[in-house]
Amino acid sequence: MTATSKPSNMPASNLPAGAIRHGSSIGQPLTRRDGPLKVTGQARFSADNLPPGTLHAALCVARIARGRVTGLDVAAAEAHPGVVAVMRPGHAPALAKDPDAKDGPFTFRLDLLQNDRVRYANQPIAVVIAETLEAATEGARLLAPTYAAETPRIGLDAGAAFTPDSVGVGAPPVETDGDVEAGLAAASRTIAATYETPAQYHNAMEPHAAVASWDGNRLTLFMPTQALAMSQARLAGLFGISPDDIHIESPYLGGGFGSKGVPAGPQVLACMAAKLVGRPVKLVPTRTQMYGPMGHRGPTRQTLRLGADASGKLTALDHHIRTASSSFDDFFEPAGRATSTLYASPAIAIRHEAVRLDTGTPLFMRAPGEATGSVALESALDEMAHELGMDPLEFRLANYAEVEPITGKPFSSKALRDCYRRGAEAFGWAGRPLQPRQTRDKDGFLVGTGMGTATFPALIFEGMARAEIRADGTGTVELGAIDMGQGSWTALAQIAADGLGIGMDALTFRMGSSDLPNAGIAGGSGHTATAGGAVHAAAGDVIRQLAELATNDPASPLYGAGNAGVTAADGRLTRRDDPGRSESFTDILRRAGRSRIEGQGKAGADPAAQASYAMHAHGAVFAEVKVDPDLGQIRVSRLVGAFAAGRVINPRLVRSQYYGGMIWGLSFALHERAEMDPRTGRFLNDNLAEYHVPVNADVPAMEAILVHEDDAVVNNLGVKGVGEIGITGTVGAIANAVWHATGVRVREMPITLDKLLG
Repeated sequence: MTATSKPSNMPASNLPAGAIRHGSSIGQPLTRRDGPLKVTGQARFSADNLPPGTLHAALCVARIARGRVTGLDVAAAEAHPGVVAVMRPGHAPALAKDPDAKDGPFTFRLDLLQNDRVRYANQPIAVVIAETLEAATEGARLLAPTYAAETPRIGLDAGAAFTPDSVGVGAPPVETDGDVEAGLAAASRTIAATYETPAQYHNAMEPHAAVASWDGNRLTLFMPTQALAMSQARLAGLFGISPDDIHIESPYLGGGFGSKGVPAGPQVLACMAAKLVGRPVKLVPTRTQMYGPMGHRGPTRQTLRLGADASGKLTALDHHIRTASSSFDDFFEPAGRATSTLYASPAIAIRHEAVRLDTGTPLFMRAPGEATGSVALESALDEMAHELGMDPLEFRLANYAEVEPITGKPFSSKALRDCYRRGAEAFGWAGRPLQPRQTRDKDGFLVGTGMGTATFPALIFEGMARAEIRADGTGTVELGAIDMGQGSWTALAQIAADGLGIGMDALTFRMGSSDLPNAGIAGGSGHTATAGGAVHAAAGDVIRQLAELATNDPASPLYGAGNAGVTAADGRLTRRDDPGRSESFTDILRRAGRSRIEGQGKAGADPAAQASYAMHAHGAVFAEVKVDPDLGQIRVSRLVGAFAAGRVINPRLVRSQYYGGMIWGLSFALHERAEMDPRTGRFLNDNLAEYHVPVNADVPAMEAILVHEDDAVVNNLGVKGVGEIGITGTVGAIANAVWHATGVRVREMPITLDKLLG
């Protein structure tokens, strides 16, 4: 595969040999264009870069959660062969901006060796820089820090609760509509239950690496990031330089899931270390060191009270959430978001409260808010359905929201009923016994089935792209987009080829570098809408200019058609009113004496549409579990998800994202939990041996159904995000299936055999 842009291993434009071309690449299940590079080891990730003279850095991190560092044996570390420098408080480059200063919702406080204070376990307290990784690692060990430790605050009951100013990114902590207490009093059935979800930590395959080098005041950085321009801006503020003097390369990410949305402290420390020693520095945190400074999913305790009348209609829905942030910063898990949009009720109340703990700051983690909140909401819906003697699916249909609850906005589109129907049919939901513990398989295992509704907002951010058509009929599209595994290299190229009216084999596509137009953040399941929308607009600008040349040229067969009277495909413009009259891009440009036409495009939210419509993707997940009646061991045997998320650019990639979300839902339901020693605040399982995530043997037969949905409002492509919705219905579906198999309702995630056996 031939390279077409820097770095030298960026994917080329050509399709794999033998690939079939269709009229439009949009909607086609093309394989990943970057796949051959990855499976052959040619894709260069951040840590694979070694500029000449690169030194290696190792972190020394705190082994307490609260207190001060009272001593470091710097002499022992510096005496170790190969050690070049020890960066520590008082011996680190000065910063132009206090790393604790906040100037926006995506600015989070960083620990950058400004003092001796320890705010959480695994906080970086020094950096050893050496000629080899081994020397740096040994030097960090030789520092042998001493501490004045204080009693840490760990757990949701460790501090006084308060109502935060906002949750998530600027969302209100309290939302109410109607009189909940009156609705509960009027109900014929009520339930109240409390559910807990644990802290979960990011474990992407690729750590938060950084390879930094300085040339005067110009910083070059190889760093995995989900937001190139945002990272530039944050680093520019810290170092007091222009964002234009920072060049970031990030063509490939080995997973992000929100943790790479903003620069992490160790990545900034790599830049500081390079400045200190005047040579390139590579810093790659260990797996253990990712537990703390990289963000995590905050724990929650959620109490739901539901009331329903005899017909199964909700009369009240009350959702109270307690969550946590760090002692020094503000990010609060918005676990009530699914409740505010999913089910119709005349009275809804959502309240968030929080405590402060001696941990790193929780941040974005796949489906922040919806993932945690939907666990409790979907479990409570099932408990109420059982109380009423109703089928869980029928109960959800009885409370189907025709407009968004609380706001009353109409949905821009909503095919959730189709998701319920198609998912239930594929799963075989009909005829399921209502009562638990009714079914066993041939081996005597208890079998249960459950379901959950999936939802995630259809977000769009601001993004830009550049496109051009050349006289030889080829085209180029450039933008600072990011692929963290979701398939942007492929899906965005499909949008580009379609917009320019050329084949994928005629397209040069460049992304993953900060010197390209700002394509926004790859987060919130909004990257295809944002970056794709910008690509679509840029390509449209090129075709508009090309059409102006042709339709205003008396020598062209398109003369007089007008810009709106032509279509672009296969390298030609064709009259809409007379398909027999067309002309190639090459002929149009040649006759005009032009070698190329360049276009610019932007994408962003439409304020009028945002004010008038609720925009969400929807889905339904059905799960089957088998439980050993004697040992309580749980295996998920089947998962079926049906999802409606607007226009599908590439069904192969979309299914991959749904599978990934559903697997993470399985992990949430049965595996993941960060364990901390309440006496010390230290992690007990900060490694992949003891922090459990699913492996191949844990993943069952899966099916993801793509439900057709047209949406003319949500954005110019009609697409909605698919990266996060899969987790939101899955956790509740599995929890409900475990209850259906065993008759034991476990309300604390993850569901483990000890909780079943009691």
